[in-house]
Amino acid sequence: MHRRTFLSSVLGASAAVAGLSGCADGQAAADTAKAATEPLATTVPVGTSLKIASYLGQQQLQFKLAKLPELPFTVSHWLNIGAGPDVINAFRAKSLDLANNAGIPPIQAHYQGFAAKIVAIDVTRKPNYLFATKPGSDIRTVAEFKGKRLAFSQGQAQGVVLLRALKQAGLSYDEVTLVPLTSNQFLTALQSGQVDIAPLANNQAPAYLKQYGSKGAHTIPTDVVDLLNLLWAPQSVLNDPAKAAAIAAYIPHWAKGQVWAYEHPDVWDEEFYVKTQNLSLQQARSITALANKPLFPPSWDEAIRWEQETADLLAEGGFVKKFDVSSLFDHRFEPLAARAVPEEYRK
Repeated sequence: MHRRTFLSSVLGASAAVAGLSGCADGQAAADTAKAATEPLATTVPVGTSLKIASYLGQQQLQFKLAKLPELPFTVSHWLNIGAGPDVINAFRAKSLDLANNAGIPPIQAHYQGFAAKIVAIDVTRKPNYLFATKPGSDIRTVAEFKGKRLAFSQGQAQGVVLLRALKQAGLSYDEVTLVPLTSNQFLTALQSGQVDIAPLANNQAPAYLKQYGSKGAHTIPTDVVDLLNLLWAPQSVLNDPAKAAAIAAYIPHWAKGQVWAYEHPDVWDEEFYVKTQNLSLQQARSITALANKPLFPPSWDEAIRWEQETADLLAEGGFVKKFDVSSLFDHRFEPLAARAVPEEYRK
């Protein structure tokens, strides 16, 4: 499949039309040029509300278990949305104000012509993903991906992990078959043999192996890191001073919640993975053992460099047009996460 056709296969008609029209240089550029530059308000106006994505309820549970103070605004909806394409569509529909994703969805949104900004950064140093094989596969290394069918989601973290792994192994895009899917289709594609390989999150692998390991499915660990765990919001939301202030108030809670979960793995394993995700305690512990220590850098310089490398990698493959990613970051929010956590979680 030609790389320019991935959008229509993965993101749906409305998003595809926006992306294929090449309007990233149109409306998105115009909206970004009008980016809010006023200092953030120090208090959140009464009556302010946000619609926030908390995939699998992780953030609400972290706030509850950590006994963090009440947010100074109303969360009108907690949406169980995690996949980048779904988040972008929810942003477009104005049903979502703030989301937690990896670095690639903001790049994809820009390519589609949708103006949005990154407002908080958590740096990950250890891999969050590994590659899983279909049942009965004898593939053992990334180099053996040559000639194979690989599950690929252009607008999600799994996509960039795959592209970086291929580059590291010296494989060109033309030496593999990239099968356009969204991450929620990966398990079905593996089980049915539609693909030979799919990148899975660390917390997905135990359940998959439990079901298909006896049938020859296995995993291939990678040292490829998806560096950025971030919060981002539509430019239209950030242009609203009240909502921008609410987001600024939310960021410290987001950072503290992650630190609490990292410092209390036994409680987190039981309360989240066992009670809400139906994993065994042993499976939960295997996931937590791979967890990243939260890191909220006072400066976004490293994050911007990594985001530029990612955008350039996508552009090299013909998936997006080359652009300067510095336009994706709203620096008014840059110090907020770091200020909220102890120094050991800042670098």
